[in-house]
Amino acid sequence: MIAVIDYDAGNIRSVEHAFRYIGEDVRVTRDPALIRSADHVVLPGVGNFGDAMEKLDRYELTDCIRETAKSGVPFLGICLGEQLLFESSEESPGVRGLGILPGRVIRFPDRQGYKIPQIGWNSLRLMNGGQLFNGIENGAYVYFVHSYYVRAEERSIVKAVCSYAEDADAAVERGNVAACQFHPEKSGDVGLAILRNFTAMK
Repeated sequence: MIAVIDYDAGNIRSVEHAFRYIGEDVRVTRDPALIRSADHVVLPGVGNFGDAMEKLDRYELTDCIRETAKSGVPFLGICLGEQLLFESSEESPGVRGLGILPGRVIRFPDRQGYKIPQIGWNSLRLMNGGQLFNGIENGAYVYFVHSYYVRAEERSIVKAVCSYAEDADAAVERGNVAACQFHPEKSGDVGLAILRNFTAMK
């Protein structure tokens, strides 16, 4: 069973539908006991970093998420869900993230010819052998909606980057924890293949 964590942060139903489409048993939940019992756990999200952390605290999910990520259960962060796994974000100064992965979240620079947020399809440059990208071609296109992106402290955990005004970390993996800035549930066949790769993680 895949637990998709519900903390009122958007895009949850599209993630649920994508997993159901590939034949998976999915539960949308904020019940810590159900999350801890899941075979795979997904932290989705769109919106503001600080607001999201406040909701995770309000629903008493922060400790559950940290424990689940440390337990060895395959864990996937999507978009804002990826950003929350890190230590801090320029979007919400002074707000601590989950701190599961080392690094911070920064804003795209204002550069001529680039609109912020980045909305739409962009290609990935793959590196470091990520499990999420088994069978995915280098240069594959996926769908993004974001103004901020992760800058991982440990460069070996970065499995894909995209270029938009500058190179931005687009996906990371460390052990059982994987995360992507793009939306696999909105990325067509490539995105579904990435979700299948996640469900294959043990």
